[in-house]
Order: sequence, then structure tokens, then C-alpha cells
Amino acid sequence: MQFTSEQSLDDGILEREFTLGEIPGILWTPASASASAPAPLILLGHPPLGLHKMYPRLAGRARHAAADGFAAATIELPGSGDRPRWAAAEQARADLRRAMEAGEPVGDEIIDALILPLVEKSVPEWQAALDALLSLPEIGGPVGYSGGVISIGIRLAVVEPRIVAAGFFAGSFVPAAMFEEARRVTIPLHVLLQWDDEGNDRQAALDLFDAFGSKEKTLHANMGGHTGVPQFAGEDAAGFFARHLK
Repeated sequence: MQFTSEQSLDDGILEREFTLGEIPGILWTPASASASAPAPLILLGHPPLGLHKMYPRLAGRARHAAADGFAAATIELPGSGDRPRWAAAEQARADLRRAMEAGEPVGDEIIDALILPLVEKSVPEWQAALDALLSLPEIGGPVGYSGGVISIGIRLAVVEPRIVAAGFFAGSFVPAAMFEEARRVTIPLHVLLQWDDEGNDRQAALDLFDAFGSKEKTLHANMGGHTGVPQFAGEDAAGFFARHLK
């Protein structure tokens, strides 16, 4: 991991951009974090729209995490932002756009092509980033995962024992194969569902929640579309991580 820039934000939060090989990322640490008092870590997931586009939302989430004493970090997803274009992903996104613009149902073939390769490529990168982040003296466990493409979160929850709690947003397409993986998830879960999300299959989201194998899992459903998440939903998620990461 190589840090490429740093700046101080409000309340003493230190924001550092880094690269891990070809992968860009950002780390936010609260003023309280030090070698003698390392901060728990929340990995901030996001959709494949690019870190530059997602930065305002990611930085806002990181500020909330820092206010609770947590470090937060994110990395650029494969084929997004300034990373090399990924032909298969570009084709899958084009097929998705065509289906949605035509008012056609989004079939399993499109969903699989869009999501499964992204999961296969990105999860090992998240794990490599976690290795590097936990080697820093000011960062310690436990670790949580929050938001982003829910299938990436599912795979991480299954294969990464250092992640002890996860907050998922039921707002992205989920391949049928991921339902079987969901049954193997056992960590505490906080799942947010926007009831009128225009791009999400509500019944599939409910079926996925039912499939999760966790003994502690909570579904927070709110009225409104994809971007209409109420402010108190973030406060509920913060309370969830405070219970499990402190």
C-alpha cells in the first residue's frame, strides 16, 4: 500500500488516498486513532460508478463512521473509475440498459454476466486491501462491511472471517447462485430495503433476506425509491455497527 495524498477534514479526520498495485483507494481515520488506540474498521462498499463520482457520498459515510470512532476505507472496483475498461462488464451494462429502456424484464443471463464476474474479481482485491489496512498501527479489528453491491458483501461475509458484521443495501441485482451463498452467511446483518425501489425486485430482496443463515438479521424497510433513504436509516445502521464493532 502506497499513500499518494492526505488532507485533514472536519473534526480532525485524516483522509488519505492510496494505491494497492493498480487499485486506487481512500482511507479515513478519526482523530482518536493511534498505535496505542487503533480504530475498528468499516469497509465502504459502493456501486461500480467510480470513486470520483461516489466520493461525496463515501466521504459523508466516512465522516459518520469517524464520529463513532471508526476508520473507514474503500477501493475502486474493477473496470470502474480510472481503472482499465473491462469489455465484458461494459457489454453487460449495455445489455442491462437496453432491457430497462425497452421495459423488458432483466433476465438471469444479464444479471449473471453483470454481477458474478465482478464478485470474482473484486472480493480478492477487498481481501488484499484488508490485509494492508490491518497492517497499519492505527487500524485494528474488528471489521465491518457496509453497503455497495450486495453480492460482493455476501461473498465477503462467507469467505472473510475478519468481517464480523455487515450492513447491506437491497438495491442491486442478485444472481440466483448468490442465494445459496447467502445461506452460508452467519454474521450479524443489518439490511436496508427501499420498498418502492424502481430498480430492485422487492420479492427477490425479501427472499434473499429469508435465505441468510445469520441468527441475528434485521430488515429495515422504508417507503420510497432508491435514492429516498431517510436520514434515520443511517442512524440505525450506525447503531448496528456500534453494537458489533466496539
